[in-house]
Amino acid sequence: MPIIRSVTREYIGKPIRCKGEPLVIEEVELDPPKSWEVRIKILCTSLCHSDVTFWKMNSSAPTARFPRILGHEAVGLVESVGENVEEVKEGDLVVPVFLPNCGECIDCGSTKSNNCTKFGNKPIRDMPRDGTSRFRDMKGEVVHHLLGVSSFSEYTVVDVTHVVKITHDIPLDKACLLSCGVSTGIGAAWKVADVEKGTTVAIFGLGAVGLAVAVAAKQRGASKIIGVDLNHDKFEIGKQFGITDFVNPSSTSNEKSVSEVIKDMTNGGADYCFECIGLASLMTEAFNSSREGWGKTVIIGVEMHGSPLTLNPYDILKGKTITGSLFGGLKPKSDLPLLAQKYLDKELNLDGFISQEVDFKDINKAFDYLLQGKSIRCIIRMDP
Repeated sequence: MPIIRSVTREYIGKPIRCKGEPLVIEEVELDPPKSWEVRIKILCTSLCHSDVTFWKMNSSAPTARFPRILGHEAVGLVESVGENVEEVKEGDLVVPVFLPNCGECIDCGSTKSNNCTKFGNKPIRDMPRDGTSRFRDMKGEVVHHLLGVSSFSEYTVVDVTHVVKITHDIPLDKACLLSCGVSTGIGAAWKVADVEKGTTVAIFGLGAVGLAVAVAAKQRGASKIIGVDLNHDKFEIGKQFGITDFVNPSSTSNEKSVSEVIKDMTNGGADYCFECIGLASLMTEAFNSSREGWGKTVIIGVEMHGSPLTLNPYDILKGKTITGSLFGGLKPKSDLPLLAQKYLDKELNLDGFISQEVDFKDINKAFDYLLQGKSIRCIIRMDP
């Protein structure tokens, strides 16, 4: 099959050249899928804070590779498949995900982890099997992938371990939400923490992930769901997702820390705390806000500054626990179709997460909305 070129539309297969500058749409060439690979026509994608992190990344950083195509939350149709691909076929609706799920390794076969020993233990360098890119600019120079997905393009090539087939019945914008952030928050509350009815929850950071934690905790019957955020407007927004109480760290008394305030609100500490930002200091604050004896802190945010995490060993001795949560502990290929079905059965509320929609040509507006704190999730439609 020939590489995809511009044929009937103004833009086909467009990369985003990213060094913190406004994004630029350019035409690229995309190779056909090799063995174990799937070429996907992206129908819509959305913007995650991780995309902004990579966009702003210093070119000297170890994971910086420019030019690259950003984007890792999306939904699309299978356009073609390479050899050895049997689980999806042309026309299937799929969600690409950053977390591999080979289904063959010891971790994929275990209920104790959603790691993938075969593909998930090393940084993704373009395509995971051979480390090469399927994108080239019109001069023939390599354009790099991001997190195995690169969804800010009308077409992309993804390894089959990063592809999840889902039902055509789910609306495209809701399917897009399941590709990363919202699923991460839901999984962290349902699968990692296993929030119970009548318990108290504290959520540090009320972006899309934190709000997804709130939705899941509310549906589990949590009695008090405390949101912690520097943006006071997030309280009114959070109420729509289940937030019952709010703490603004900049507004607390100088005599009390956030953890002390939360302990007062919960009569000793929250049963479950979730850190959704990625700051070591906030992870410590979340841990300190949990109840002695059984308080559980779930770390969702990715710490990008290399800061160490400082905990009091005596708190651990007295029963507090802390655990990490990558992609909410979910196994993409088995759990995402279940979440899609729960939405269709009205057992999972995804309403309210989509704050804006823009056409692909206006993708810079999506970045503006997010950077201005006006966006939960902005859906970017490929077709006007």
